[in-house]
Amino acid sequence: MKKPRKIAAVIVAGLFVYLSLYTWNLRTGHLDAVSSYTGLDVSGWIIRPGQWVASKVVGFWERYVYLVGLKQENDELRERLAELQQSNMLLGSQARSAERLERLLGFRPPEGWEASGARVVAHRMGPAGVLATVSVDKGAFSGVENDMPVASLDGLAGRILRTGADNSQMLLITDPNSSVAVVGETNRSPGIAVGQGYGKPLLVRYVNLNAEIEPGELLVSSGLSGVFPKGLPVARVAKVQRSDISLFLSVQAEPLVDVAGLEEVLLLSRSVREDHDAAQGE
Repeated sequence: MKKPRKIAAVIVAGLFVYLSLYTWNLRTGHLDAVSSYTGLDVSGWIIRPGQWVASKVVGFWERYVYLVGLKQENDELRERLAELQQSNMLLGSQARSAERLERLLGFRPPEGWEASGARVVAHRMGPAGVLATVSVDKGAFSGVENDMPVASLDGLAGRILRTGADNSQMLLITDPNSSVAVVGETNRSPGIAVGQGYGKPLLVRYVNLNAEIEPGELLVSSGLSGVFPKGLPVARVAKVQRSDISLFLSVQAEPLVDVAGLEEVLLLSRSVREDHDAAQGE
């Protein structure tokens, strides 16, 4: 019996307090103001974290999208740069090739000889090669014959060793099987320039012990062998030694032609008039 009375007393007291506060609020309006302020604060406490999270998510997404777009742009720029570099290399190579061809066109062959250009299409040099040779893109169909002299803008490069229909093989002057009759441009001392292999100087044989020949002197083809025209630059004397047991000087000379860098060459042939005059002389 006591519990229901206590509950009823609490309810009555609660109603009394509520009615009192309600009446007081109607007269003053303080409770409405307090509730509005506290409601705003609670709303702010709830909204602010949400706004912060939303701003971070939006910022992250915008940065992600920006970085993705920036990466794509960088990839496109890299591809464009690679294309421009390749194009620049190609144009540079074409320009150098055009310059070399222009110089070849300006080459004046020795008197009684004619020159035609050819491109080097393959190299076979070094210790792995049996012969120091290169292949050119002209053969019998273009009038190329065995033993035809081959020159570059720097000087004598070699001679045709074998002739095919459309391609020919050229023996370089650096090969041990190559020999060229030469003479000093200044002192006119004769000798035979023989190859010693790729990357080695030429050995000039049969230079008389009393002959005048000096380091730095230019050696040109003498034309005595009948294969090479007279006056083509061949090599430059590098070393001269005298011997007490030989009748000849020991002479070494550096070839003028960079055989490893040959790209275009000149095939030399006797002019038609020269061959006609030679035939009449016979």
